[in-house]
Amino acid sequence: MKKEEGNLISFKLLLDRGGVVVTELSGIPDKDLSKVFKGEELVFMRTLLRLCNQKLQPLHRQLEEELDALNHPTT
Repeated sequence: MKKEEGNLISFKLLLDRGGVVVTELSGIPDKDLSKVFKGEELVFMRTLLRLCNQKLQPLHRQLEEELDALNHPTT
């Protein structure tokens, strides 16, 4: 069965059962992009993911630093 969609990049703000808020940034590793995309499509996806990471990485780090500083459950 062929997949109809896949996660290229995602950013989550999560609340665990203990009431702790964390962020999660995940996505397809660059080395695996060539398994899915070829040619111009591969170049486009690499560029798109680079741009997304440039925006999301600083946000992820900033929120993690703030959450680490607070370091307390929300409940």
